[in-house]
Amino acid sequence: MTYLIFDTVSAASAFEFYMQQWRRGELATSSSDDLSCRVVLVAGLRAAEILLAKPLVRAAAPHAARSRDDDPSAAAAAAAAIRSRNAPQPGSLGLVSDAWELQTDRVLPFLTENSDFVVIGIIGPPGVGKSTIMNELYGFDGSSPGMLPPFSIQSDETRAMAKHCTAGIELRVSSERLILLDTQPVYSPSLLVDMMRPDGSSTIPVLNGEPLSADLAHEMMGIQLGVFLASICNILLVVSEGIHDFTMWQQMLTVDLLKHNIPDPSLLAPSNSQGHNVAPDKENSNEEYLADLVFIHTKLWEQDFSSSSITLLKKALSHHFNTASFNVTDSASQAGSSSSQSTEVEEPDSTQPRLLFLPQRVPESSTKFEVESFSSGLGKLRDKILSMNPRSFSKNISERDWLRGSAKIWDLVKKSPVIADYCRTLQSTGLFRK
Repeated sequence: MTYLIFDTVSAASAFEFYMQQWRRGELATSSSDDLSCRVVLVAGLRAAEILLAKPLVRAAAPHAARSRDDDPSAAAAAAAAIRSRNAPQPGSLGLVSDAWELQTDRVLPFLTENSDFVVIGIIGPPGVGKSTIMNELYGFDGSSPGMLPPFSIQSDETRAMAKHCTAGIELRVSSERLILLDTQPVYSPSLLVDMMRPDGSSTIPVLNGEPLSADLAHEMMGIQLGVFLASICNILLVVSEGIHDFTMWQQMLTVDLLKHNIPDPSLLAPSNSQGHNVAPDKENSNEEYLADLVFIHTKLWEQDFSSSSITLLKKALSHHFNTASFNVTDSASQAGSSSSQSTEVEEPDSTQPRLLFLPQRVPESSTKFEVESFSSGLGKLRDKILSMNPRSFSKNISERDWLRGSAKIWDLVKKSPVIADYCRTLQSTGLFRK
């Protein structure tokens, strides 16, 4: 197998150069089948280099073997390339698979009997920066060369193809015992295309195996995702793009409406694992559990940070969730004292909606933004979220019991009669394909 590694600028010309070499018989390959060219674009590489790796099935060409023996650095680089290609990718630890199935066996080894942990989930449309925010909460330092982020982020190629990079729910556990849940986007055209059969039906059984059209199944997946996260998280981040998009606000109101008779994980965890560590039930034990919501609006321009715009947005959020069961406000004592306008604007009210902002990402050298840089705003957003005193579960449980309880909640969500009735109502409106 032939590996071509070259600079991104000269990719096309270098590829053509090596193809011409092969046609003239100057490459150590026996046939066109052996010339399986894998192009790896490496930024910063100054000169083109060809690495010959032994095929796994066919016998190696003698010239290729001699080439590696004569050049130890080439052999080492080839081995590193193979290890990198075969290594587990960052997106391999999935709590929920792209087939919409819970995978507790894969996650359980990463959890402990520790009971001092916080679960933070995130939900939002594609390309709003969900994985970037979760990487920041994890503590990932993007300035370190060669380090892959815990959660995969959109590459230029993925963005150009309008593809999503997260499927299902990805789980990571930080050193501070933060259980972070990154999720597939809602309202994602690429996700809809991936799950659609030629006849328009869904390839994914969303509601207990009931056949649905792909567009309706896609809509219900977003609702199930919101209900599930609101049931198993302490903090749920709701991300929107820009200052005028309220689609996710409405989505969470729908989640509030349909989250019926679904408890928190501590009430479904095995009783024998709690023992004397069981905390007293909350005063309002009859109330259903809902994660605390934090609304984040990303990709804001400088004019969006005006005091009048922020004040109006906060008032709109408070009014929107005035009758909802979700807790979307902090008391004045918990609101913090952030002086950055891009993170939160303080108001003299006794309660403040949890509304945070991130500016548009621009080059650090640009003077276009006078408010705050993206990296600075991202760091302050992380500090704000981690300084919260989130709602706890009804009982004290370990990380592993949380996972076991979450598995039961996932089953309740997929079999919920309330969600099934809502699905039938949507189907009867004629807005979705039969």
